[in-house]
Amino acid sequence: MAEQKRDYYEVLGVDRSADDAALKKAYRVLAKKYHPDMNPGDKEAEKKFKEASEAYAVLSDPDKRRQYDQFGHAAFEQGGGGGGFGGFDFSSADFSDMFGDIFGDLFGGGRSRRSSNGPMKGANVRTSVRITFDEAVKGCTKEIELNIKEECKTCNGTGAKPGTKPETCPKCGGKGQVVMTSQSLFGMVRNIQTCPDCHGTGKIIREKCPDCHGSGFIPMRKKFAMDIPAGIDNGQAIRKSGLGEPGVNGGQRGDVLVEVIVASHPIFQRQDYDIFSAVPVSFAVAALGGDVVVDTIDGKVIYSVKAGTQTDTRVRLRGKGVPYLQSPQNRGDHYVTLVVQTPEKLSSEAQELLRKFDAATGDSLHDADRATTGEEKPTKGKKKKKLF
Repeated sequence: MAEQKRDYYEVLGVDRSADDAALKKAYRVLAKKYHPDMNPGDKEAEKKFKEASEAYAVLSDPDKRRQYDQFGHAAFEQGGGGGGFGGFDFSSADFSDMFGDIFGDLFGGGRSRRSSNGPMKGANVRTSVRITFDEAVKGCTKEIELNIKEECKTCNGTGAKPGTKPETCPKCGGKGQVVMTSQSLFGMVRNIQTCPDCHGTGKIIREKCPDCHGSGFIPMRKKFAMDIPAGIDNGQAIRKSGLGEPGVNGGQRGDVLVEVIVASHPIFQRQDYDIFSAVPVSFAVAALGGDVVVDTIDGKVIYSVKAGTQTDTRVRLRGKGVPYLQSPQNRGDHYVTLVVQTPEKLSSEAQELLRKFDAATGDSLHDADRATTGEEKPTKGKKKKKLF
């Protein structure tokens, strides 16, 4: 006794009122889960994959779905109640379109297996340009030199020898596509592929142009100006439209993508749109307060250091950072780390003055002596104790 088929809606796990999008979504999930390539050697998975594909093939077709809703599986059986349908042979079904929609993201192919000889945009060309830190912050114009394919003047871009012209491809009849048949789980499956003889152009060049060798283009070295906007960062790219590889069958040219390589700066470091640097501050300025000179991308500015400033204190100069790419009128900030410098060489007079200063501010020069003799003065709130 033949195994009874499950309801197609039950197979896909959808309601009988499900629309095309719901059907496709449900089938996509099942197809990914049970596809034989994902479950090698698993007969049960193969069976469920075929069952789901059969259900989707019927329910995704408006006429077949109407017949199924009225007569059930009998609509596709020989002599069934469907009458006029007279049976549905899945072994002869063309699943190529369905596979293109459903499996495109699963196998990386899908509709890419189908091609046409219509206009196609040319490939993009990538190059790079080196600029300084200041040029990246303020913007600049650089000259870029590239090998660009230009239309061959001998054949006017046809690729054919002067006096001849391209012929219609006999293999595909000028369509640029051929139908390939292969065996699958469902029987014979038709796939539409690029014609191997004309490579999708629909034309065959019998006698090639001696200058461009049939390509229709001549490589030429060209220079062009590239405007680099203020605020661009290392590794970002600028697009120059219409200067890339030539298009196919009348398609527009590709683009040129120029990657920007920004040189490091001896003083500044960048993070997003903010700039960071360090400024040395003398001990006297840190203790008493005073002005220091700070280098910024806009030039030197004066910053007033507060009295009692400690080393590694960070201050912010608002609006002295990098301009925003999308809104150059707005800028990031410049963060400056103040580093208190200790004098390395002092005169005898300076040393004596420093000793007097220390004696007046806590006598730190004799802290160790007091600690070793047990005479250290206790801090407020703590008991006096001997260390040695």
